[in-house]
Amino acid sequence: MKVTSGRVQQPAKSRGSKIQTRILKQDLTGDFESKKNELPDGLNKKCLQILLKGYGEYPTKYRMFIWRSLLQLPENHTAFSSLIDKGTHVTFLNLQKKYPIKSRKLLRVLQRTLSALAHWSVIFSDTPYLPLLAFPFVKLFQNNQLICFEVIATLIINWCQHWFEYFPNPPINILSMIENVLAFHDKELLQHFIDHDITSQLYAWPLLETVFSEVLTREEWLKLFDNIFSNHPSFLLMTVVAYNICSRVPLLNCNLKDDFETVEDMQAEVDQQRVEDEAWYQKQELLRKAEETRREMLLQEEEKIIQQRQRLAAVKRELKVKEMHLQDAARRRFLKLQQDQQEMELRRLDDEIGRKVYMRDREIAATARDLEMRQLELESQKRLYEKDLTENQAAVAKEMRADADAYRRKVDLEEHMFHKLIEAGETQSQKTQKVIKENLAKAEQACLNTDWQIQSLHKQKCDDLQRNKCYQEVAKLLRENRRKEIEILNAMVEQEAKKWKEAEGKEFCLRSAKKASALSDASRKWFLKQEINAAVEHAENPCHKEEPRFQNEQEDSSCLPRTSHLNDSSEMHPSTQISLNRRAVEWDTTEQNLIQKVRNLRQRLTAQARHRCQTPHLLAA
Repeated sequence: MKVTSGRVQQPAKSRGSKIQTRILKQDLTGDFESKKNELPDGLNKKCLQILLKGYGEYPTKYRMFIWRSLLQLPENHTAFSSLIDKGTHVTFLNLQKKYPIKSRKLLRVLQRTLSALAHWSVIFSDTPYLPLLAFPFVKLFQNNQLICFEVIATLIINWCQHWFEYFPNPPINILSMIENVLAFHDKELLQHFIDHDITSQLYAWPLLETVFSEVLTREEWLKLFDNIFSNHPSFLLMTVVAYNICSRVPLLNCNLKDDFETVEDMQAEVDQQRVEDEAWYQKQELLRKAEETRREMLLQEEEKIIQQRQRLAAVKRELKVKEMHLQDAARRRFLKLQQDQQEMELRRLDDEIGRKVYMRDREIAATARDLEMRQLELESQKRLYEKDLTENQAAVAKEMRADADAYRRKVDLEEHMFHKLIEAGETQSQKTQKVIKENLAKAEQACLNTDWQIQSLHKQKCDDLQRNKCYQEVAKLLRENRRKEIEILNAMVEQEAKKWKEAEGKEFCLRSAKKASALSDASRKWFLKQEINAAVEHAENPCHKEEPRFQNEQEDSSCLPRTSHLNDSSEMHPSTQISLNRRAVEWDTTEQNLIQKVRNLRQRLTAQARHRCQTPHLLAA
């Protein structure tokens, strides 16, 4: 934005008009100011300016965060990476020779940042003061090259946008603004500069191209840019003027050009607060004038908008009328085309009827000729039979008849081929005309529908891309889900095999236990039966010796199966069976837990897939 000195002359207005205009301007500028003060991350530019005015600087801990919000940096990693991938620019290959920096890391970051700026815009490869302008920011943001690049680019676009109008010369327009502001606030100092042939290229341009980095300390420079980033871009020009006014005492004592250069080098000791106050007051005056001008511009813009709306409404009406005329003309052309097609179809049918009548007449004539030939043949045969021809004459007559038949067939074939050729030519011509006219009608209809189809296809393409993206994400989740399900199923199969093996062992133990129990019952029954028999025998014959019974018992016992080992095994089986039952219960519990985990995992994956499918729709909305 260009700043010029002098007051803005406004036309005289009545008192009533001033009151109405003031109310309207306040309503118009209220929303504009509120929107302008809103910053990302919940900050407000008005509040930050109040904080800066109270403390003179932003908190060191939050300074970088506030700068990023004030400048509204996009943080475009993709674009910055594409610029970095282009490598070092040819202009800055030998940067260390012209600017010897001790820190190799700082030199590398500066070289990379300058190369990215040169790749971004070709003019920066030929800007001699670009390293001086970028160096303080590179030193400040050397650990975050993206923020460094975007801060420098934002500074050049918003604060240095008019520096290149006289490139490669210094910005005469900017320096003229500074000289006009200096003439307004300190005519004596400006006259002193003019008397000693000191131009703005000496007392203003070095400060701008180095952005005060060579005349201020680090803390003072940070405070200065706190104010520059928080105020209008003209604040930077006002700072240059204020800096020279604050240094007017040593500058007025200089009479030589070398002395002025020395004073410019010694101006680092100027009080920064006075510079900022002077720049702030000058900025307030300019903002007041700019606000009055802006209000006048808003009224003019309102009138222009009302006129544009009226013209737009008239244009819409004209377009509507033209559209109706075009639709009527298209409908008439379509009806005319249909009528022409019907007339062509009628002419084609008339031609077909005439052709068939002609073919029928030709067939009748050919049939009449065949009958005459047949009549002649019959008469000749009659005469031959009447004259009692010889065998040789009969053979000759037969040969002549065969030749006549062959000649007649050849004539019929040639006539048929000739008629077919004529019919094919007429049919092909009619088909060609019909196809050409149909294509012409289709082309005219396609011209009317092309725009609608293009819009529909574009919308379908966008929907297909969005749906394809969602499908890919869902397919990826489904593949992951299937992989996990396969792992779980494999684990369940292994568990099932183990359980079947365990069940077979239990079944074997159960059969052994049943067999041992059956043998024990048989042994016990046999023992009881023997005891009963012995008791009965003893009751019948008490004096009978017991020895034979014992022998019989030993013999019988030798015949019985040995159940001691089985009984022992049967006595061991209950404990084994209890441990097996406990293990079966544990396996059942483990299986239930595993199934519950599988269900929970499926529910979680389904929820994630549903959330991911809904997220692209929310972003598109």
